[in-house]
Amino acid sequence: MTTSRPRPPVPYDFLPPVPSFPVSSTDIADGQVLPQAHVEDDDGSVSPQLSWSGAPAGTRSYAVTCFDPDAPTGSGFWHWVLFDIPADVTELPTGAGSGDFLGLPVGAKHGRNDYDEQGFGGAAPPPGHGPHRYIFAVHALDVPTLGPDAGDPPAYVGFNMYSHTLGRGLLIATYENKG
Repeated sequence: MTTSRPRPPVPYDFLPPVPSFPVSSTDIADGQVLPQAHVEDDDGSVSPQLSWSGAPAGTRSYAVTCFDPDAPTGSGFWHWVLFDIPADVTELPTGAGSGDFLGLPVGAKHGRNDYDEQGFGGAAPPPGHGPHRYIFAVHALDVPTLGPDAGDPPAYVGFNMYSHTLGRGLLIATYENKG
C-alpha cells in the first residue's frame, strides 16, 4: 500500500550541526538498494562493511548506528547501535555487528536495537509500504567511552552522544519489500 505521503525527516537534521566526513562501504553504496545479505530473513542478516576517514581533531571514539526513519512506528526503527569504538579504528568488516561478531573492535559495545537484540538487524519494511531509507551513521565522539552499558536502548545511547558528537558521516541505502 504505497502512498504519496511525505517522508519523515532525517533525524540528524534536527541536532546541532557538526562537520561531516566520508563514510564508504564495499557492501553497500550511498543512494542505492541495500543488498539482500543486509535484509532480515529466517537466518538473520549480516552487518555491512563500513570505512570512514577525516574525522575531526579531538575524536576519542566512534559510534555506528543504522536508522530507518520510514518505519510505520511514529518513531522510526533502530537497526544497529554500536558505541565505544576506539578512535584508532576506521573500519568495521562485514559481519562485525552480526553472527559471531568477527572483527568487532575490542571494547566496542552494542546497544539494543528495535528488534530487542544486541547487534545489527537487517531491513524488514512491511510489504507494499514503499522504499525505506537505511541511514548508516558514523559519529565521531569527544570521549573514549560514552557511558551507557551494552544492551541499553537507542534513545539512551543517542541522548549520551548528543553533547559529545564532534562530527558525523552518513551513508544512506534503500530497500523496499514489494511482497
